[in-house]
Order: sequence, then C-alpha cells, then structure tokens
Amino acid sequence: MLKQVIDLHEILDSPSASGERVKAYLVGCGAAPETINVIRVTSEKGASDFLHVAIAGSAGKQSGGGAPTLGVIGRLGGIGARPGITGYVSDGDGALAATAAAAKLIGMAANGDRLAGDVIVTTHICPDAPTREHHPVPFMDSPISFEDTWAHEIDPAMDAIVSIDTTKGNRIINVRGVAISPTVKQGYILRTSEDLMDILSRVTGRLPEVFALTQQDITPYGNGLHHLNSILQPAVATAAPVIGVALAAETAVAGCATGASHEVDIEQAARFAVEVAKDFTAGSCQFFDTVEFGRLIELYGEQTRFQQGGARG
Repeated sequence: MLKQVIDLHEILDSPSASGERVKAYLVGCGAAPETINVIRVTSEKGASDFLHVAIAGSAGKQSGGGAPTLGVIGRLGGIGARPGITGYVSDGDGALAATAAAAKLIGMAANGDRLAGDVIVTTHICPDAPTREHHPVPFMDSPISFEDTWAHEIDPAMDAIVSIDTTKGNRIINVRGVAISPTVKQGYILRTSEDLMDILSRVTGRLPEVFALTQQDITPYGNGLHHLNSILQPAVATAAPVIGVALAAETAVAGCATGASHEVDIEQAARFAVEVAKDFTAGSCQFFDTVEFGRLIELYGEQTRFQQGGARG
C-alpha cells in the first residue's frame, strides 16, 4: 500500500490540501462520487474539511445485508501548522493512514474484491491548524471543537472503530512503528483483543505492541485531566468498541514537527486497518468478549459516566 500512502502524501503536503482534492483522488481509485461527502466546518480558530467515505460490502447494511460495519477514523488536529511551520506535520499521519486505507479498499472493490460488510472511513483535512503547549513536546491543536469533531467522525452505522493517530509526543510508547490499545467500550478499558493482536502480528511480522491506557485517557477532552493524546476520543461519543492504532516513535516527537513521518509505518497502520476490515466484516475478528462484558455490567454496572464531562458537558 505504499503507492496509496505516497500518492496521498503528495496531496496532503501542500498549503492547498483539501477534502475535495482527496475526494478527487479517491474517485480516481474507483469510488462513486456520491459515496464521499466533504463538509467544511469553520470556527474562530480556522476551518477544516471533514471527509466521510462509505465503501459498500457485498452483504453490508448499505446492500440490505447483516454483515457488521467497521469504522476507520483518521484522528488528528491538522496536517499542517501554517503559517508558523512550513510543510506536512507528524500529526497528519492519522489522516494519511485512514485515507490510504480507504483508497486501497476502494481499489479492491473496483477490482471485484468486495468485503462482506461496509467500511466507513472518516477524517478531516486542515493544512493550517494551530498548536498548543503540552509536556513533553507541543501538540497540534485543531480549529474545530471536539463537539463538531465527534459529530462528523462518528457514524451511527459503525459497529466497531479503529482510531488511527500519531502518538509520538509521550514517553509511554517507546517503540518505532505501530502499536494498538486495549479495547475501550462505554467507559471500560477492556482486555486487548487476541484477534487484533494476531492481525497486527501478521501485518508487521513482529510480536504485537500494545500501549498502556489510563482512565483519564478515555474521558472527554476539556475536563482538566491529562490525556496521552486524543487517540481514544472517539470512544467517548459512541457505544461501539474502539481501539487506538498509534503511529509511535522511540523518542518524544512533537505533533507539529516536520520531516518526522515514516511512510513504511503509515503503510503498516493503513494495512492493519484494511486487514481488520476484512476479518471484522466477515465475522472472524472480535474487538471484545460480549459474554465477559455482560458480566462486567452485571457485577459493576454501567460506566458511561466516563464518557461525560469536559467538552461533552
């Protein structure tokens, strides 16, 4: 999938990068224009183009079938921090990986390799996002509020979600490459999925890297608590199970750093998303144990209060 990553990097590494330019590329890969929506959202801090791509499966909901739908979210603040910083920034890798996965799935479907279920890919494109201070290195900010982000990132049809995000501005994940999180669902941090670890191993050819989460990390931004980053923020706005797919580094790298993106790592994250889509929509990959989750609820009750507060009120 390096071709898709390189092609889309050339599109995104530009002051004129936009959702419409990405849409045009995806249409060129075989997507019908009506399956891709671009919505421009503005605020006093700027604007961003939200992208929603629907790839229909042979037995998915869009075709009247019952196969599950996977959501793939490219999580980020922005792909650039202009005018203060020139060029594509590390924070943009979530958008790049998600759109590369969309391009690959669209091309597969056009060639006759349709998955069983639907896949919905969402992200946003902002070449001139602001930055903000964060320890140990600065974070990228976003011109869009989290309320707007949740509204456009999450589709109610998503039965499970893969959230891809650059996660280099920390000292928690000390590996170069791709790492995944335990599954998060309705305020619970659950056991890491064996199926997802198997997929990660076959994609990378290595033992699976799993990064640590705290309870603070799965609460909404804006509550005054420390967050690793926003990789698990989609989990506060859905009842579906969510995992984070982190593009990581051995050292702390600022989200607003340029020249810090590794195409091979981004390709692995995108390929992981495609492989999860194949298995999940076919029913051979589970994000969590439904019986055990039911037992958790029976023993300890709902924990959805951790999805509230902060920016969510």
